Formats: sequence, structure tokens, C-alpha cells
Amino acid sequence: MRAQGNFDYVVPLISDILVAMQSREETCLRNGSQERGGVRNHAAHHSFHPAVLDPTQSRSVSITRGKTLGRRATTARSGVSYAAGVEQKCRFNGKRRIRGGVPEIGPEEVLIKLNVTGLCMSDVHFMMEDWGMPPMSQFGTKCAGHEGAGVIVKVGERVKNLKVGQRAGLKPIQDVCHTCEYCKTGRETYCLSCVMTGLHIDGSYKQYIVSPERYTSLIPDGVPDEIAGPIMCSGSTAYTSIKESGLRPGQWAVFPGGGGGVGMQAVQLAIAMGLRAIVIDTGAERKETCLKYGADEFIDFKEVENPVEKVLELTGGGAHAVFVTAVQSYPIAQGFLGHRAGAQVMCIGLPPAGKYNMEVNPSALAFRNQSIKGTLVAGMADVDETMDFARRGKLRLEPTVVGLSKFNESVQKLKNGQVAGRIVVDFNKE
Repeated sequence: MRAQGNFDYVVPLISDILVAMQSREETCLRNGSQERGGVRNHAAHHSFHPAVLDPTQSRSVSITRGKTLGRRATTARSGVSYAAGVEQKCRFNGKRRIRGGVPEIGPEEVLIKLNVTGLCMSDVHFMMEDWGMPPMSQFGTKCAGHEGAGVIVKVGERVKNLKVGQRAGLKPIQDVCHTCEYCKTGRETYCLSCVMTGLHIDGSYKQYIVSPERYTSLIPDGVPDEIAGPIMCSGSTAYTSIKESGLRPGQWAVFPGGGGGVGMQAVQLAIAMGLRAIVIDTGAERKETCLKYGADEFIDFKEVENPVEKVLELTGGGAHAVFVTAVQSYPIAQGFLGHRAGAQVMCIGLPPAGKYNMEVNPSALAFRNQSIKGTLVAGMADVDETMDFARRGKLRLEPTVVGLSKFNESVQKLKNGQVAGRIVVDFNKE
């Protein structure tokens, strides 16, 4: 039975569980069974540790995954081979090593060795299973993560354009069908057959990952890994939302949670696109950082009695758009629009199922032509465009970079809302 709300219980990638899962999968294969039920109970009360896999090749064990989604079989996700008996690169607790595996690649796939992974609240939601989605365990997925940056170390025999040594990353969507109406119109992240990284397949909380050539994003020179990783999800998602708002230079953009990991990137991108940014957050450090990046105003909600009234005063009647990254702000988000005709609430942050629902005034939507719109994650084109902002120095993310020994602690801090800005784990640091 799954424990509710116990974060340590549902974190799927801890050292003991990784060993238990691999051992169990090999046993199941020998017995002709795909049962996985006992693995999760083994996880109770353990601490989280990342797995960093060594590229040494060894004998392979074919592990049949869980449910195949849409076209996943075409990217070899329905039957993944792992090299068994490969010793992990890192020590845990300074006392022991664990054993894991490096995935084999298909003929049209590449193997990426990640140098870093960003930590995203979506990882926490997947592990906590509070989005009302099927759990990771249903798909046989061992680890979350979708903000990876590293280098291609192996290519499949039919790979045409990617080469060993090129820098590449891992996005929230690992692949799509490439044939549906969404894929054909540049909205492929809404493809009904998409493969979600860290949910349907293993994510970037391990060092070696497989990516299909046709949906692999490259990282340009001049963009460090610790910036490229977060751009794969949070930075590019913020960029897509700003693009989809259609705001023009000089218009007002309000960012509840603009001092957080996603919001701080959104603020910089908005300013780079000519918008006037108002950040609603709290804390002297966040205020200093946001103003340094060019925000017009910083409203500390702990000091200002009514942030909505303050926004209406500063903007002369209401924001042209409010970009919600702090999910607690959804219930009051429409208020920031005031009487501004054509204004929009852009939904970016994803709250737990059933929490922080919006209070919508349909009359205001009609009389003022206001709207509410959501953005999931960025497609390949927007990831590339966001990378270019960073390459040109317009996105100057300053993440906190930690080594492997701080991985568990960092995830716990993220879960508890104790992270200012973005946090990145460097696989090459202890």
C-alpha cells in the first residue's frame, strides 16, 4: 500500500532501492514475472541518494518496461537494455559503493553523459504522486529529473546528424510522435503520445540517459551546463509562456513568485523582450537579485498589505499579463489584471491536484476581454531560442551548484520551499 504524503517513502532513486530494483527485475525475468510490488515498501524511511553510472560496458539484461504509450516502442522505450554489474562511480556516505547499470541505445538514439541536473518542483510532484497522474512505478521508472545537461558519448548506427562529443541535454518531454496535429504545428509538447521524462522513463537523477536523435536538444558554446540544465525546463517554459501571451514591448508583466527558480528566469526573459516587470515575492535577497536583473518594482507581500492594489496603482489600472509561477497566487491572480482590457493570466506553476484553484469572474472575462491560458513546457524550437538568450548574456541565471553529497538535502529543501532561485547538482563533484 502506498503511503500518502511521506516524501522519503516515494523517492524512487535511493541507493538501496536502486540495488533492490535491479536485483528484483533480474529475478522477475528469470522467473518469467514482471511483478514489482514489493520494491516500494522497501523504500520506507530511507534517505535519498543519486545514482551516477560508469560507462563501462558489461553483459546486458533486457528489462521489459511497464505500459507502452503511443509510439514509445519506436524509440525503443518498450524494451530497454541495461548493462548489468557496472559499479557506480560515486561513494555514498563515504563507506560503500552501489551497483547499477548504463542503458544501451537503439540505432536512432544517443547516450548522453550528464554533468549536471537541475532540480524542479515537478520532480517532487512526480515522486509525491500528487498530480492525480499514474505513478512512476506503473511505468517501471526509477528516477525523476528532466533538466539534464552533458555530452553525447555514444550514437546509434542510424544516427545521422549528432556526434560523440557534442553537448546535449534532457528535456521534460523525451519524445513525441512527430505526426499528429500538435507535432505538425509546433505544439508537440501536447502530443497525446508524448513520453514524459522522469515519469514514463527514467529522468536526469542519474548520469547516463538515452535520447532519440530526432528530439535531442543541443547546447551551444557559451552556455555553461549549470545554466543549460534549468533552461531545458524552467527557463524555456517561461519563455514559451511569455511568447504565447503576445505582450508587446513596454507592457506590464507581473510575476507572483518572480524570485523563485522559474520566476527569476521569466523576469529576465521578459525584460530582454522589452516588457516592464513587477515581481511579487518576499525577502531582501530576492528583492536585490530581481532589481539587479532589471525588474521595475519588487513588492514584498509580507510588507505590503494589499499587493493587488499596489499592482493596480503601479500599472495604471492593471497588468497586461500575470505569469503565475507561485501556485499559491492562483486564487487572486485575476485581480492583478484590474480593468485592463485584453489582459491575461498565464498559468505556469502546476499545483497539487485540487489545490489553489482560481476564483474566476466570468463577467470580467467577457466585459474586459480578459483570458486565462496555460503553458506546459517548451518545444524544441523554444528551447533553442531560450538557449540563445543565455548565449547572448540576456539570461544570467546564477544557480546554487551542489555536489552529490548534497543531492538528498537539496531535494528535501526544494520540497519544503527553502530554495531561493535555482539549484543544480553537479555529478562530478562530491
